[in-house]
Amino acid sequence: MQSSGELSELQARASATVRAIQDAICGAIEGLEREQGSQAGFIHDRWEREGGGGGESRVLRGEVIEKGGVNVSTVFGELSPDFASQLPGSGTHFFATGVSLVIHPRNPHVPTTHANFRYIEHGERRWIGGGGDLTPYYFHAEDKEHFHAVWRRLCEAHPEIADYPAWSEWCDRYFFLKHRGERRGIGGIFFDYVDVDPSAPGHAEARIDFLRAGGQAFIDAFIPIARRRVGTAWTPEQRRWQELRRGRYVEFNLLYDRGTIFGLRTGGRTESILMSLPPHVQWGYCEEPNPGTPEARLLEELRRPPPVGPVSGV
Repeated sequence: MQSSGELSELQARASATVRAIQDAICGAIEGLEREQGSQAGFIHDRWEREGGGGGESRVLRGEVIEKGGVNVSTVFGELSPDFASQLPGSGTHFFATGVSLVIHPRNPHVPTTHANFRYIEHGERRWIGGGGDLTPYYFHAEDKEHFHAVWRRLCEAHPEIADYPAWSEWCDRYFFLKHRGERRGIGGIFFDYVDVDPSAPGHAEARIDFLRAGGQAFIDAFIPIARRRVGTAWTPEQRRWQELRRGRYVEFNLLYDRGTIFGLRTGGRTESILMSLPPHVQWGYCEEPNPGTPEARLLEELRRPPPVGPVSGV
């Protein structure tokens, strides 16, 4: 069986890339805490996977960020035949490395955000996937415009790899709670199964470098919005609204999120996989905001139908 010392050159490059993304994003989040006078930092928790590989979870509980986690993993080994049959490629052996993060701010006016960037091998198939999305509790059109503009620039800078219109629509389709008829947030980009061909000169390296660029794009997309909103005063009622909406986040991650499913079905570390869940959350019963309120405006945005098309491909 493959060991951590037997990674191919491409596997090692991908693994190093996701670790570099983790370092950069953790540094940016800790910088945001410092700007607000907080000395909170990420705790580092390294772990090993019994079936092969391991990773490092970094978790922060701060003044700006109520709970944030930025996890990396490099895992390999055998899939169950049933699960292997659901993935591109053949056989049961796999390799996967990626960084996944979720940031839950304390202030209800600062959005929750999520991103991940991954490289996966299964049999003869190799691909990259990932993206970033924004989940506000109060809707601001300028925040949506900024967030999407950053991802659009990333895609336009890599036209041989990325397709912003398609990936933005894919994000809207994917992060949709069918049982609620609601989008999880206001979108971003989502992509998967972008093939990696190590036999074509520069092909594989370009795709791994695209992941690295995506990590920087996440910083550029989220940090300015957080800075813009972190000083906004908030009320106990707005905090309760935030916790009610966080319930939708939990529902999506436990029912639909393919990263959660992949991690659990490949024997990943449960504590790290469920790191994405917020620390405080509520569920009401048939609660709807009054018409004309900022809370109702958010739901108008989230209840727009998603684009027509499958969630499994562009």
